[in-house]
Amino acid sequence: MSVILASGGYDRTIRFWDALTGVCSRTIPFQDWQVNRVEITSDKRYLAAAGNLYVRLFDIRQAGSAGSAQDPGTTSANGTVASTNQKNSTNGSLTAAMTFEGHSGNVTLIAFQAENRWMVLSLEDGTVKVWDVRSPSVQRNYKHYCAVNEVVIHPNQGELISCDHDGNIRIWDLGENQCTHHLIPEDDVPINSLSVASDGSMLVAGNNKGNCYVWKMQNQNDMTSLTPATKFRSHLKYITRVLLLTDMKHLATCSADHTARIWLTDQNFALETTLQGHLRWVWDCAFSADSAYLVTACSDNYVRLWDLSNSETVRHYSGHHKAAVCVALNDV
Repeated sequence: MSVILASGGYDRTIRFWDALTGVCSRTIPFQDWQVNRVEITSDKRYLAAAGNLYVRLFDIRQAGSAGSAQDPGTTSANGTVASTNQKNSTNGSLTAAMTFEGHSGNVTLIAFQAENRWMVLSLEDGTVKVWDVRSPSVQRNYKHYCAVNEVVIHPNQGELISCDHDGNIRIWDLGENQCTHHLIPEDDVPINSLSVASDGSMLVAGNNKGNCYVWKMQNQNDMTSLTPATKFRSHLKYITRVLLLTDMKHLATCSADHTARIWLTDQNFALETTLQGHLRWVWDCAFSADSAYLVTACSDNYVRLWDLSNSETVRHYSGHHKAAVCVALNDV
């Protein structure tokens, strides 16, 4: 499977799409909750989906077979549970290969370590949790004092960066097992999204007022230092997502103003283009590996593929019956 494109939404489904034709190739019911986030492992084997109280891991390569079974699961020291399920294809879809549960709130983001050995979750219960995926258990549990909106893994794989509803950004050192930095760009203004450059040189945060904050990051003697670089107004309304391209030359922002925008990082974040045509909030986005395309998820139920050379919609992916709020793309 050379290109994997998946989306999730308020209709409680995960949908896989044929990127070229726009046809929905598989639908996985998510049962009792909306899909908050989807993430594909780098080896393209698993798709993780976040909902309320749990994360489910689906084996993308399995087509499914009749029958199902479930083991008793593994319970970690703090009471969280990972259960393993077999395939079930009575309706042609998949049940989860594994479920990570025992949380007390919505899971708002999933990120995998580079080799997919562990994953980190941010949660509305005010915690950031690191799960060992190989022998399922919670290895780290960090506490904010309000809902955590996102968490990202630093490219050095030794630090986590999280943001919350009270406007805090915290950096956690996994080796030292403690918070090493605490930033507050604007008092009591929620930070909704974070993105870190692929070489660890830059951190971008987007907040409820439409402002983006940028820091230069340096790592010396295994210690990260941050220097404020710039602040700019990217949207007039709520920012839902910020995402740096792997080449670090472009930043994508999504907003409640019904647009996604592309910014030039090497030109002091000058606006390159505005992607117009969404009818409601734009919740999420993903760049193609060649930097030529952007996929967006929107409350108007559509997932869209954009050609960034002309800011035109190349494809509409239609199938969600309610808002499409998350998207994942792996075309490497």
